[in-house]
Amino acid sequence: MKRLLLAFITFVISTSIAMATVNLNTATKDDLDKVKGIGPVKAQSIIDYRKKNGPFKSVDELENVKGFGSKSVKKVRPELTVDGLTNVKPAAVKASDKKHDVKK
Repeated sequence: MKRLLLAFITFVISTSIAMATVNLNTATKDDLDKVKGIGPVKAQSIIDYRKKNGPFKSVDELENVKGFGSKSVKKVRPELTVDGLTNVKPAAVKASDKKHDVKK
């Protein structure tokens, strides 16, 4: 019974981690900016690197991007991938951000 419970907990944890991943090769600037430890400047650096050098082969390649060192890559690694889809929740839209339709 304990093994079954442990297996279930492991599955739930791994599923939760997998659901919060951002693909370095397909993520938008906004997607990358949502990762704790990556702000808008680093997000743009990732996109610029990707445009210049092609897709990332591994998350460790992030160390080649301006603003990232081994410590910062280690910090963000659990939330990043180079495979699969980016899977982040969209940010809530503020009322002030909505465009109002103007009737002619």
